[in-house]
Amino acid sequence: MFVVKYRKIWFLLSGILLALSVWGMIAYGFNLSIDFKGGTLTEVKYEGTFPAKGQIEGVLSRLDIGGYSLRPSGSDRYIIRTKELTSAERDNFEQGLYSISSTKFTIERQNTIGPVAGADLKSKAVKAVVVVILMIVVFITFAFRKVSKPVSSWKYGLATVVALAHDVIIPLGIFVYLGHFRGFEIDLLFVTGLLAILGYSVHDTIVVFDRVRENLTLGKNEPFEDTVGKSVTQTFGRSINTSLTIFITLLALYIFGSPATHEFALLLIIGVIVGTYSSIFVASPLLVTFQKNK
Repeated sequence: MFVVKYRKIWFLLSGILLALSVWGMIAYGFNLSIDFKGGTLTEVKYEGTFPAKGQIEGVLSRLDIGGYSLRPSGSDRYIIRTKELTSAERDNFEQGLYSISSTKFTIERQNTIGPVAGADLKSKAVKAVVVVILMIVVFITFAFRKVSKPVSSWKYGLATVVALAHDVIIPLGIFVYLGHFRGFEIDLLFVTGLLAILGYSVHDTIVVFDRVRENLTLGKNEPFEDTVGKSVTQTFGRSINTSLTIFITLLALYIFGSPATHEFALLLIIGVIVGTYSSIFVASPLLVTFQKNK
């Protein structure tokens, strides 16, 4: 099949995307939310006239509270993220909101996360992603323990690791660029999205690998490259159709859902595309590469 035959092209494409993602991380860094770096989150709900975003930005800019993030949530409220505010700064903050107009508003919530708690959350988020990847590798190695020829079972796990790293780094890199140019933030919901992407991607990869195992047990005397190519062909339609169904659902959520979920939906859309690509064009061809280079 063309997927295996032209695997160097797919590897090159993935390499370019990975290189651009890593470069973006180094050049621009991560635009972390207060979940990780600490600060105050305020949710303001308006009744009646909804003030323009520019009006609130003008007030916040005059309050001398440093950088901030202002985003609409639904049709009647704003989510405002700032540094950790003192009691006096909170009073000035509220007075500034009153100065915009006489429109009645209520502060639905105002949560503060200290820098120590934020650092602890960041550490736990990284550990969660690493533990999930390690457990997936252990499972793959165990599930394919009886498959030793022509590729050892642990190499199925290694191919899965490469695919999972691919599926984490590229969406993360895209959001680094979006964070730099569009103000997108990386928060705990983003980490949740990454974990969901990992689960989806490994499921798709296992489907292809399991078909490879089934074809190997049939005992046909054919090159391993042909076996993998045939397995990809047999599962190609299923993978694409499943991904397309999820993609349409997420696209509807992104277009018609609440603005508060737009970034999460966009992350999952990117993850589904990248995860489907890695399962078909990265993980499976890697098995052939391992077999030829052993």
